[in-house]
Amino acid sequence: MAKVRLENIKRKFNNVTAIENITFEIPDGQFWVLVGPSGCGKSTILRTIAGLETATSGNLYIGDLLVNNVPARQRDVAMVFQNYALYPHMSVAQNIAFGLQMRKVDSKVIQQRVETVARSLALEHLLERKPKQLSGGQQQRVALGRAIAREAQVFLLDEPLSNLDAQLRDDTRAELKQLHHNLGITTIYVTHDQVEAMTLADRIVILNQGRIQQIGEPQSVYAKPANRMVATFLGNPPMNILPAKYKNGNFLVESQVISCPMRIRDVLRLSEGQVVDLGIRPEDLFINESQNEEIAALTVEVKLVEPLGRETLIRAGLPSSSVQVNIQQAGVMRLHLGDRISLGLDLEQLFIFNSTTGDRLYPC
Repeated sequence: MAKVRLENIKRKFNNVTAIENITFEIPDGQFWVLVGPSGCGKSTILRTIAGLETATSGNLYIGDLLVNNVPARQRDVAMVFQNYALYPHMSVAQNIAFGLQMRKVDSKVIQQRVETVARSLALEHLLERKPKQLSGGQQQRVALGRAIAREAQVFLLDEPLSNLDAQLRDDTRAELKQLHHNLGITTIYVTHDQVEAMTLADRIVILNQGRIQQIGEPQSVYAKPANRMVATFLGNPPMNILPAKYKNGNFLVESQVISCPMRIRDVLRLSEGQVVDLGIRPEDLFINESQNEEIAALTVEVKLVEPLGRETLIRAGLPSSSVQVNIQQAGVMRLHLGDRISLGLDLEQLFIFNSTTGDRLYPC
C-alpha cells in the first residue's frame, strides 16, 4: 500500500490540453473517486498514474518514489478496465493467476492466492469456466480478482460498473466498498456516476474541462459546492439555478420578487442591478398550499409529474420563460400538467453564484 501524489500534472495531445494543474495527494489506504462529465480528463489522470500515458509536465509519486520515468509494469499498480480485458481463452483461475505468473511467483503461492481471492469474491465455483460462460457481474469480479491477487500498492478502477444493469451495479458497488474495507489498499476510482462517487469515496475529486473544481468529502461537497458546475453536477435531480437581478433589497426572478434576507445583504453587499444566479436544491422547495404571503415563493407551471413511490418529482417552469425548476416532494402529489402552483423556497438553503464565473458567492 502507498500514498499517491500528483504535483501540477499536465497532459497535452498535440495542441489539445487534456488535463492541467492536477495536484492532490491520496493518503495510504484511502478510496478516492474522480468524477465529472464525459471528456473532463478523469480517465487521462488514471492512465497517467498507471503509466499508460506520459505526463507532459509535473511530477507523479507512488509512495515516496518519483515514477515519471518508471514503466507501467514496474509501478506496482493494478488496473481494472471498463471492458474487464479478460483473456477469453483462459479459465477464471488462469485469468486471476496471470499477473502472478508473469512475475514468476512460485506455483504453490499462486494456487493459494487464487483460491483465497476466489473465496473473497464468491468465485470458487467458477474457476474452471471461461469468460464467455460468465455474466457481466461475474466477469467484473474476475477482473477485480486478477487485480487483488497481484497485491499491488494501488488499485486503479476505470468505470468498472458501467456495463452492469442497475440492480447488479448497486450490489457490486456495495461489494466493492466492503472489499476496500477488508483490504485497505489505496484505491482510485473513475466514474461519471455521482451515486457511485457519493457512496464509495472517502474523498471525491470533481473535474471539468481538464481542471479540478473541488476536492472534499462527498457530503461536504454536496452541502457546500465551490461553484455552479459542482452544484449542478452533484445531486439528482440537480440543483435549480434561477437567474436573478438584485433590486431594492430583493431578487427579481423574471418579474417575480424574492426578498433577499438581511444576512445575505450584510455579507454580500450586492450592488443595485447586479445579476446573480440563485441556487436551490429540489428538496428545499415545497408547495405553498396555504398561499402564505410571508413565505418566499415563486409561481410556476407544472410541466411533468413523476410519481416515484415514496416521493414525487415535479418538473415545472417559470411562466413565459425557459427556466426549469425541479421539485422533490415526499409522498404522492395530485397535480396535473399546466397547473400553476405557488412554490415556497427555504431561504436558509439558498446559494448565490457569480453569473459570469460561476463561483459561489454565498454561503461565503
